[in-house]
Amino acid sequence: MSIGVHNIGQGCVTCLDHDEHYILTFPNGYGRQVNSLIDIFIFNALSILTVPWIELGGECSINCSKTGYNASIVFHTKPFYGGKKHRVTAEIFSPNDKKPFCSIEGEWNGVMYAKYSTGENAVFIDTKKMPTIKKKVRKLEDQDDFESRCLWKDVTYNLK
Repeated sequence: MSIGVHNIGQGCVTCLDHDEHYILTFPNGYGRQVNSLIDIFIFNALSILTVPWIELGGECSINCSKTGYNASIVFHTKPFYGGKKHRVTAEIFSPNDKKPFCSIEGEWNGVMYAKYSTGENAVFIDTKKMPTIKKKVRKLEDQDDFESRCLWKDVTYNLK
């Protein structure tokens, strides 16, 4: 009882302040409902569903052609029995190096820890402590026909 979205293609991010251009791929997305055989039996017997959750899974990469730095990222899906949700591991490589200079692990929606090749360990990021930044979006009437919010406005309206 889940749905999966397999992302195909790549994205481009440009950091204007550093004149860097990154090409990245995306993880798959999953909407999960049942997470164990007990839940299946409960669902069938009592028509009670477990609490749904969103999960990311699969491998991604980030590459900068200007600097040569690159990262390999793995989003781990929760095993059928035990295990944790939202796990992510990553390795960051210097140009032309086969060994990572930094390894990262943790939860993509929580705290991630970095281990550097120097032996230093540190908190890489704590997403729970990050401020929420309000999106800046043009009004629908100011958007082109194929801009995302304009294109999907009817679907969004009907979902609401």
